Amino acid sequence: MNARSALGKYGEDLAVRRLADAGMTVLDRNWRGGRTGEIDIVARDGDALVVCEVKTRKAASFQHPMAALTPAKAERLRGLAERWVQEHGGAPPGGVRIDLIGVLLPERGAPVVEHVRGAA
Repeated sequence: MNARSALGKYGEDLAVRRLADAGMTVLDRNWRGGRTGEIDIVARDGDALVVCEVKTRKAASFQHPMAALTPAKAERLRGLAERWVQEHGGAPPGGVRIDLIGVLLPERGAPVVEHVRGAA
């Protein structure tokens, strides 16, 4: 595992912990939708399905993690969410929501985890 993928996995582990602390149940991690991409985390929040994009950055990075969700990425996530739902028995009563979790790793101190519900 290279440093970049280790950083991403660490951020996803922190995101999973944040979702669990918020009362959500993680259903899937790193689900691949063929060549169209990957969903970092799929979770259940009550009767809603939540597709989470996780962005992890070091504090010295040029871009804040929350700025990394472009319209094209949001569109791809919607398509992946639709595919996940089709392969797993249909949409739940509460529908599907796309959340963004940004993890900022300062040079010192605890990571900052920010969760935006309904980001896309």
